[in-house]
Amino acid sequence: MQQDIRKNNTNFESHHIQSNLPLKNEILSFFLNHCYYLAEVLIIFTKKIKTAMAKNERGQNLTSKYVWVIETINRAKKISFEELNEKWLDDTDISRGIELPKRTFKNWCDAIFDMFGIIITNEGRGKYRYFIENEEDIRQNGISSWIYNAFSVSNTLSNSLSLKNRILLENVPSGQKYLQPIIEAMKENKVLNMSYRSYRNEKEYCYNIQPYSIKLFRQRWYMIARCTHPSYYEKGPIIYALDRIKHLNITNERFEMPKDWDAEKYFDGCFGIIVGHDIDIQPVKLKVAARQANYIRDLKIHESQEEIERNDEYSIFSYNLRPSFDFQQEILWNGEDMEVLEPEWLRKEMAGKIERMWNKYSASENKDKLV
Repeated sequence: MQQDIRKNNTNFESHHIQSNLPLKNEILSFFLNHCYYLAEVLIIFTKKIKTAMAKNERGQNLTSKYVWVIETINRAKKISFEELNEKWLDDTDISRGIELPKRTFKNWCDAIFDMFGIIITNEGRGKYRYFIENEEDIRQNGISSWIYNAFSVSNTLSNSLSLKNRILLENVPSGQKYLQPIIEAMKENKVLNMSYRSYRNEKEYCYNIQPYSIKLFRQRWYMIARCTHPSYYEKGPIIYALDRIKHLNITNERFEMPKDWDAEKYFDGCFGIIVGHDIDIQPVKLKVAARQANYIRDLKIHESQEEIERNDEYSIFSYNLRPSFDFQQEILWNGEDMEVLEPEWLRKEMAGKIERMWNKYSASENKDKLV
């Protein structure tokens, strides 16, 4: 049955998830704000997920069980059904001490593929163990990975309400409220009418835009869109921060989406949200103090990152990207623990920024001495 499902579902389908768990407001907010592309999931396939989310006789949510199955198999790498059932019974919070029927498990595997795009298959010999067939694809697929991670985090938090005073969540800007109309407009290629106030200008402007893509960076949503006004249209797509939108509505006017548009290619070699097409993609080398290198090693600054030298005092990381404003800000964020080695122009640019910062601080100190 799962093979038939895979044949009939060449395109990954997203779903709207409606949870009946008693989530606290702050946990629900965390869940909604941290789901990359989950906004689309919360919009589209409501009816299908309402069926999949039907409660069993114990009143437990099926999705929490799906996540449990995925995490258990993923941790074990390969596991027989008997071993899985033992772990199921050991976790009384999820199983209530009731065995997991094999037929039910197979149905859940089909539902897991339908909801998350995760393929659970059997090795077909030996111990007949189950494993996740497309584990690598999930890590590389933004939608699949974020959907699964979102539910995993939601499950963990919703089962930890007794620790609510010990779990601190970050407040995220409310720009996600505009995701629904933007995504709806993107699906139907409809023009949006928007009132917008940029970070650099306090004046509010109203104009029509053609929404191309959306992007999440540093917990803020951005829209890549083309303004229909003749003087701006020829400039190409512009990036808008959703939390700076003051008003937004979908018009009846349609536009033709460029056939050659590719969001990944548009941001090729970029770090952050500033495209920086005026800067070529080029090799960059950063020297990072050993105490900070561990952090950089685990949380890569950019997908092109490679560690080319390492000793007890420092590491050298190489990149291939456009070292635009956002990337320069990332270097400054790391302070004295990070130094630009190459290219020379970037090294001088960063030195100039640091010198100007020093002049401001030293001027302030001199002023205080005079007082």
